[in-house]
Amino acid sequence: MSTTSLPAPDRSPLLRDALLAADFTVDGLLDLLGAPAYAALARSETVPALRATRGGTPLETLVRLFLLQRPVPSERAGAVLPLADCLADGWLASDGDDVRATVDVRPYGGPEGQDWFIVSDLGCAVGGAGGIGSHDEGVVLGVGGASTTLAGITVRTPVARALDVGAGSGIQALHAAQYATAVTATDLNPRALAFTRLTLALSGAPAADLREGSLFGPVEGERYDLIVSNPPFVISPGARLTYRDGGMGGDDLCRALVQRAGEHLNPGGYAQFLANWQQVEGEEWQDRLRSWVPRGCDAWIIQREVQDVTQYAELWLRDSGDHRADPDAYAARYEAWLDEFESRKTKAVGFGWITLYKSGSDRPSIVAEEWPHPVEQPLGETVRAHFERQDHLRSHDDAALLAGRFKLADEVVQEQVGMPGAEDPEHVILRQNRGMRRATKVDTVGAGFAGACNGTLTAGQILDAIAQLLGEDPVVLRDRTPQSIRLLVEEGFLEPVEPIEPV
Repeated sequence: MSTTSLPAPDRSPLLRDALLAADFTVDGLLDLLGAPAYAALARSETVPALRATRGGTPLETLVRLFLLQRPVPSERAGAVLPLADCLADGWLASDGDDVRATVDVRPYGGPEGQDWFIVSDLGCAVGGAGGIGSHDEGVVLGVGGASTTLAGITVRTPVARALDVGAGSGIQALHAAQYATAVTATDLNPRALAFTRLTLALSGAPAADLREGSLFGPVEGERYDLIVSNPPFVISPGARLTYRDGGMGGDDLCRALVQRAGEHLNPGGYAQFLANWQQVEGEEWQDRLRSWVPRGCDAWIIQREVQDVTQYAELWLRDSGDHRADPDAYAARYEAWLDEFESRKTKAVGFGWITLYKSGSDRPSIVAEEWPHPVEQPLGETVRAHFERQDHLRSHDDAALLAGRFKLADEVVQEQVGMPGAEDPEHVILRQNRGMRRATKVDTVGAGFAGACNGTLTAGQILDAIAQLLGEDPVVLRDRTPQSIRLLVEEGFLEPVEPIEPV
């Protein structure tokens, strides 16, 4: 494990002020580097950014120091930063007449335009100078696609207590600090907790309660309104790399995390995770995941991607740089992965999102679906609304559903598909342009019903009017339509409207 000492956070406000004064922000970087060089940096290609930072301006100096991790002359660094403090506190180290960064400091934009900074090990942020490719088991990663995905799907409502399990460099704790009165962050790696402290301090966020330990061990007996975790979910033979490998057999770490979350949630609370899971011969993946859901919780499980076992092994062997090592060692590690999967009858590995909602219902809603299609982030409000709709559907039988009012969700459009010149379309499609961006095929009744839902008439009244227009028996139409209404509500095409109170 890495034992390099980390900076002290005590004078972080001074460093933060200097970074902001030089416009060392997401917008500042984009303006300086331009879109092509900025995108290249995200691919760990540094040459375009090096070419764009040859002028010696304050911002160019900071990019070279903290993003490209190149030494710069002490005189140049001192013109931008409180150099003596940065050296004393350990943010920079002297290298003869030059100074160099000891950690990666990366601008990160908050959801409301905040200028934040994520602190991680050198070369271990996406777009770091050297890429990840690390064999150091104690390494702490910075911003990556997984962490930003989890931040985007997290429900953002004010809460009293939030918990970040496996905090890493503190990205989720930083988000939670904006709407939670108190934030607790745990990690098995004490170095990760130190980075979380630095990220929060340099971003001007309140300090978190940092606790060392595995999963929920450091918070036994405690409950929270929100739990988030981007855990070390990689299914691998052994626990070689702490930052990614779970250290339990197969997908047991993700299963344990989900199963135990229920006992640590307050009523009405959410737990949200990224996870990998095995797809096992003779078993439906949906059934495997449903068995993880704790009692008293609703769940929404979304499988975003599936890889066969060879693709999966190659992905993570490349992540750790094993493909650049001795060919025989690479082949041996590859064999070990395949042996592991074969022993567990694993044919593929799924990746996705798991959200729990502590409904307390004895009739829980557990939705497990495959959705590899594009979505619109952030999705936190979409996730919250999903569970709100499930509550509504659970508490309304068919009669109550027909007595209720609904409105068409924002930015839902209707598409008609058919041969040119045909009198009637072959298909009518309702399509969402926001959130999950779903599309669903409806019949004439469904299209007419959705189009008439503006919150003024009850569902039953709309169906009666449609029956009259089509010359159908209204009783028969009322009997056969509630299930279709439920599906449109469940998938977010229709939203329940609260009854109008009499004046």
